[in-house]
Amino acid sequence: MVATNLKEEAMKLMDHRSLLEAEMNSIIDRLSQPGGPGLSGNLVLRDRFPRKDLDIPAVRADRHRLAELRNDHKEITEKINQNIQILHSARVAHKSTSVKDSGISDVNVGPSASSNFLSGSDVTPMNVDAILSRPFAMVDEINESSPAAEDGLQLGDQVVKFGNVDSADNLLPRLAAEAQTNQGRPIPMVVIRQGAPFNLTVTPRPWEGRGLLGCHFRIL
Repeated sequence: MVATNLKEEAMKLMDHRSLLEAEMNSIIDRLSQPGGPGLSGNLVLRDRFPRKDLDIPAVRADRHRLAELRNDHKEITEKINQNIQILHSARVAHKSTSVKDSGISDVNVGPSASSNFLSGSDVTPMNVDAILSRPFAMVDEINESSPAAEDGLQLGDQVVKFGNVDSADNLLPRLAAEAQTNQGRPIPMVVIRQGAPFNLTVTPRPWEGRGLLGCHFRIL
């Protein structure tokens, strides 16, 4: 129940943040149009007289509003990040308890690019779902110089979402079909790496080896 409430709150915060971003972009476009003052350009001439080609009160109001929106955006992003961290901690704690009960040790999957670990600034509804979802497959083979390796997929990554595939039956055929259908196009993925959700894209494409990705998924 707590996780559900936190997820709902995170979704609402993301919706609110999207509205803020839309208003921010509108103001930025308005201020940055040809002949406009920009975000910080002077509103007075060298002789200190106001520019007659500008509605100076409106420009100042836009700039003030933009500063407010940026502050609100920062606060909301921090709140989203807090919720995500709580959700992730609860998930890791549950996983740790399950591992102890089963007597299975954690597997170290090696170093990874921390820039792609999910945080409040880039989290999406799909990523929130990933934190609460269970992986359905694991990368148990990956070839060097393959599209999967070049795009950042790593041995041991646990797959939560691969394009439109996230669960259900016939997973291996569906994974293959998803790669085939999207040949040459990036497929968004969410994986669990070192216990944390990780966001990346892979592009299925021909290479010197077999298949379009050059890796193998083992269904969990």
